[in-house]
This record gives sequence, structure tokens and C-alpha cells, in this order.
Amino acid sequence: LFVSAAIHGDEINGVEIIRRLLHTKALEGLRGTLIAVPVVNVFGFNNKSRYLPDRRDLNRCFPGSERGSLAGQIARLFIDNIVSHCTHGIDLHTAAAGRSNLPQIRTDLEDNPGMLEMAQAFHSPVILNAPIRDGSLRSVAREYNVPVMLYEAGEALRFDEIPIRAGVRGVLSTMRHLGMLPPGKLRKAPSASLLSHGSKWVRAPQSGILRVLKSMGKYVNEGDILGYVADPFGTTEEIIHSHLSGIIIGRSTLPLVHEGEALFHIA
Repeated sequence: LFVSAAIHGDEINGVEIIRRLLHTKALEGLRGTLIAVPVVNVFGFNNKSRYLPDRRDLNRCFPGSERGSLAGQIARLFIDNIVSHCTHGIDLHTAAAGRSNLPQIRTDLEDNPGMLEMAQAFHSPVILNAPIRDGSLRSVAREYNVPVMLYEAGEALRFDEIPIRAGVRGVLSTMRHLGMLPPGKLRKAPSASLLSHGSKWVRAPQSGILRVLKSMGKYVNEGDILGYVADPFGTTEEIIHSHLSGIIIGRSTLPLVHEGEALFHIA
């Protein structure tokens, strides 16, 4: 099993998840091999940036090339030295800058018959059936018959304690599911994950200052008021209605928004 983080250099929750994972006593009973890669995009991590110095998104550059761009060379090294030696993978992410994500697993449930069970073993609040994007790590791992799931939680450039703790527990729980660790003693049975087969963003109806009424993880019904966007004096104010029913799995954390900007992510 490989566990990787910081493919996007500013998504640092996973770095701390891996550090804590490697110091847990549970690994004393390890069967098989755990490959931990806390920082894949070292350049972005050092520069506090999502991207590489050439502004390329590493997670759109797989499988890469030995003689390609910097991003292509890093992607190729990761495939040849990590992915090709594994049977399973967990890739740790956060939301992009200015957004936050509810802890969730994203994977393509049609891609592998055992993927749903592996995702359920993580015990995240939500499992999102997310299609694979060209150039992503998941797209190339599939060619090597290595099922990979993404853990998305928290904000960029910030340690979020609850998502970090949930991530450590989730990785250990997944390892138990794969037979890499002996069964653990549960204080209480974990809640079942909610399964979603799609998600959409609710966007800002006008530019202005955002006031949020519905927080992360809340259930909403179609037509519910999610918040308001108003000018600084409050003379022009637009209501943000939900155009579907579901659970809020992500939202903007910035109070200043522009018309058409993605504000609430609903699964």
C-alpha cells in the first residue's frame, strides 16, 4: 500500500497524517509493505504553492516522461518507483486555496469491484463516486491495476485537527480491511458512510460579501437558503438558494465573492 500526500504542494494535512501514521504503535503488527510518501511535490511544498515552479498541476501530468517537463519527470519517477510496486493506494488531499472540504473519500466505484468495500473501510462521512480525470494519478494507477482512492479534507496551507485525526484512523482502518494489520478493538461502531453518485456547486448570484447560513456537513433540501451575498452597505442583497437536495461537502471560506464563483459543493 502506498500512502501519498502533497501532490499539490499547499495541501499539507496529508503530510501530518503520514507523520502520525508512521508513529502509531499499530504498525508494530504490520503485514505486507507500507510505502509512505509525505511530500510528492517538494517544489510546491517548499514554495507554499499548489503548483510546480512552471505553474503545472502535477496531478494532471501523469504518467509523465523521463525527458519531459519538471512535472512530467516527477510524475514518471512516482509511477516507476512507487505505484508500479504496489497493489493499493491512498492519496491525501485538501480543498484548493480559499475553500474547505468535509472529510470524504473520492473514488471511481465502477473502476474496481472491491473499491466500494475499501472506501467504506475508511469510515469517512461521505464517499463520492468521482470519475477519473485524464492525467491524474488515479488514471494511470488504473493501468497498473492499482486501485487508488482520494481522501479530501480541510483547507490548503492549514493543519485541520479533526480531518487529520480522521485521516489517520481511516488509513489504519483501511489497512485492517486489506489484512495488513490485525483487527482493532473498537470503542464504538463507526457510522456508515453516506454514498453519493454525484455533486454540484451552487454559485454566487452576484458579486459582494458572503454571509453563510448552512455549515459544512449540513443536509439541505432544494430551495433552502444557504446564505446571502450583499454589497458592503447591504443595499443590494441576493439570497443563495440550494438548487438540489443533499449534504454540503465543501464551501468557499472567503467572504469576498464574485458573480458565478463556486460557493457551496453539494453531494
